[in-house]
Parts: sequence; C-alpha cells; structure tokens
Amino acid sequence: MAKKCDLCGRGATRGASRSHSKIRTLRRQNINLQSLTIEGVKMKVCTSCMRTMNKPERIKTKRKPSLTKTEKAARAEKVVKTKEAKDKAREAKAKDRGAKAKARKIKK
Repeated sequence: MAKKCDLCGRGATRGASRSHSKIRTLRRQNINLQSLTIEGVKMKVCTSCMRTMNKPERIKTKRKPSLTKTEKAARAEKVVKTKEAKDKAREAKAKDRGAKAKARKIKK
C-alpha cells in the first residue's frame, strides 16, 4: 500500500541530506501516517489531517460596523492629546533630572 494520506492525498517528499563536504544525497521524507478507524473504516491518515478533524467548527460572528468620519476624527484627536500629554510628562522629567544634577554639583 502506498504511503499516502487517504484524506488529503499527501505523500512523501524528496529532500537532500548534506555532508560536511556539501555532497547532496537525495533521500525520501515520509509523512507521519497513522492508522485510524473513521466510521468503521480503517484508514491511513496523516497527523495534520487528524489535527484538523479534532478542531471544533468555528461559528461566524457578525462584524462590527465601521467607524463614521466623526468617530474617526474624535479618536485621532484623542490620540494626539495623549501624545501631547506624554511629551509634556517627558519634558517635566527631563527638567527634574537637570535640577537634581545641578543640586548634586552644588553639594560637592
């Protein structure tokens, strides 16, 4: 019997093993076949097919409606405000570090 998956038909592939001197020796890379009984019929199934059989079916959900122009503008404004606030906080920290460094120099 051929070494092929009964569900997807995938079979062995050819690969090359390379020696230290870069000599290429072709070899056969077999797939991982497992014998499995499905609905009373014994089949040879590859492990990737077994994994997809075990996955639960996905239920499609409705997509969220896209944002309107005003909502997009509001979000963009909010992002700009937060960036400005972060920049101000960084500047305040930098000033604070400068003041502390000056105080250390004066103490020395």
